Amino acid sequence: MTHYVLASASPRRRDLLEQLGLTVEVRPADLDEARLGAESPVDYVRRLSREKADLVAGTLDPDDDGWVVIGADTCVALDDEIFGKPADDQDATRMLRRLTVRPHRVITGVSVVTASAAVVDVESTTVTMTPMSDAEIAWYVATGEPDGKAGGFAIQGIGGAFIESVDGSASNVVGLPLTLTRRLLRSVGVDLFDLGD
Repeated sequence: MTHYVLASASPRRRDLLEQLGLTVEVRPADLDEARLGAESPVDYVRRLSREKADLVAGTLDPDDDGWVVIGADTCVALDDEIFGKPADDQDATRMLRRLTVRPHRVITGVSVVTASAAVVDVESTTVTMTPMSDAEIAWYVATGEPDGKAGGFAIQGIGGAFIESVDGSASNVVGLPLTLTRRLLRSVGVDLFDLGD
């Protein structure tokens, strides 16, 4: 039986994997998430997802071929500017003022590591928010929902009321692109829906 390990503390990622019927052990990877120089948003999330997965995989038995580590990292990007998790309410306000102006990208790097293989890829989704007034931003920030969310909003919560459109993977905007994750798992020999083809 496959032992799935999520190298992330995100309850949203855990919930998404559990929607696929997986029982997941959560082992957050503790590492420095600072951007390296002029690293692009795509390279940034690709690197962090792989570092998280590798860090957790390094704590597992290399002779046991029954585990699969899934690492992920999400950022919001407007051009090459990266919006991570807001440091405080003022930072969340700044992010929302910038992101409500025009479409931005939600980018997630996903890595799957086993005892014998490792793969990584990136999903990008374009999100358009409705224009938000200063009063609406202040109200939303006061709900506390922006805390711990890349870009300071959550599409699956109250923030969904401020989303005009999503072009691409909706689960990516929540925190884990499920179609990409399934494809990466299949590429290392794990088929979530074994149909006996």
